[in-house]
Amino acid sequence: MMQNILAQWANKLAAIALISALTLPLAHAEQPIRATVIPASFADLVETARPAVVTIITTQAALKQEYRQHALPFDEFFRRFFEERQSFQKNKANGLGSGFIINAEGLVVTNHHVIEGADKITVKLNDGNEYLATVLGHDAKTDLALLKIKANKALPYISFGDSDKARVGDWVIAVGNPFGFGESFTAGIISARGRDIQSGPYDDFIQIDAPINKGNSGGPLLNMSGEVIGINTAIYSPNGGNVGIGFAVPSVMAASIIKQLEQHGSVERGWLGVEIQSITKDIANSLDLQQVSGALVANVLADTPAKKAGILPGDVIIEVNGKSIKNAKALSSLIANMEAGKSVELSIWRMGSKKTIKVILGQMSNKIASNGEQDSVELGLTLDEITPQTRKQYQLSADLTGVLIVEVKEGSPAAEKGLKSGDVIMMVNQEKVSTPSGLIEKVKEAASAKRQTVLLLVNRQGRQYFVMLKIKAF
Repeated sequence: MMQNILAQWANKLAAIALISALTLPLAHAEQPIRATVIPASFADLVETARPAVVTIITTQAALKQEYRQHALPFDEFFRRFFEERQSFQKNKANGLGSGFIINAEGLVVTNHHVIEGADKITVKLNDGNEYLATVLGHDAKTDLALLKIKANKALPYISFGDSDKARVGDWVIAVGNPFGFGESFTAGIISARGRDIQSGPYDDFIQIDAPINKGNSGGPLLNMSGEVIGINTAIYSPNGGNVGIGFAVPSVMAASIIKQLEQHGSVERGWLGVEIQSITKDIANSLDLQQVSGALVANVLADTPAKKAGILPGDVIIEVNGKSIKNAKALSSLIANMEAGKSVELSIWRMGSKKTIKVILGQMSNKIASNGEQDSVELGLTLDEITPQTRKQYQLSADLTGVLIVEVKEGSPAAEKGLKSGDVIMMVNQEKVSTPSGLIEKVKEAASAKRQTVLLLVNRQGRQYFVMLKIKAF
């Protein structure tokens, strides 16, 4: 009897010791670390966020949908998880994605790829009501879109938080509409930040392990305060299903893009006018840099904001408005997400000392951007050369030659003809083209000859077809 009592007390003492270990600071060689106790429930957070999460239902022609399925610029293992269903009887394809309301007047955020090419967009609220949506703007490079619905009443909404404050290991909740089952909430942690999965020029994803599946595209990623710190956009999936590796666009980037889409319907990206490269250990040593980070200026283009501000080849841009620059891509992304006309303060490393330069950003439109070249607005195409990187990114065949379409301006002649990111222009007026400048020159020649159209031979994931595109004099 006594032995049983002693055994019971020993078990109780062991349990008390275990609880204390979870709540008291843990010993560490440098500083104490306090363990975080798993939340008892996420119910309060879920109840607050649920009314603002919506289902996005799209309809479009089945042929357009077929092309779109093959045009996503991802490696085969990186997939966007937009649920697509085809109805061959009606020659229509329906899609299901997710989104969330960000103000009482009915602004809805989702992914660009959820609504891309849709003939009709319906937003279904948590209460079952459905509303037709209009597209205020979308941005393919960051995969974001802004919709508007009219409900004639104040709508529930959730707000953006600060993704820069999120840390690896923080709890997060992914919300969406997996497989059309209605809203679903899954919990996990942030696994990494700043992930580049080669889906676009400004990749800076938050990686999470919260389970997300088809239909979750465009849904919010919430922190423990119920704030949106990301938009669920892609998953890593060798088999097409969830394996616990998901990616979300950080809210700091998204909020800036959404603001511009609301105000302008498009994104007016900031532009410096420099050609840059990342810092290596050898370069850092040669420049007497203490850290292997920053963006080395290789060239300053003429008549640009950088030239006017006095930036020189050989300068290393190490900070923008006090924020450290990790590498060349980080600088490009940061500047591009700032509005044109904004004054920024650059900290640069020049000849062994730190220097501060203020620059008023230009607008990226009609400039060289992300290794791409854009023509005048008469066509509305952002073009790039086919390189080993873009060939892999857009899943182009090894023998395909031509000029890659990176982005198509909404409402442009190219958009009206259905041209899309990932298409390759092989010929202009039956003459082969291999560079953006060469293609633009062919179009200029046609315009100079008073032609109103050009004939393009386009390759879309292995299928070739001709497009007659209207042009105007340059």
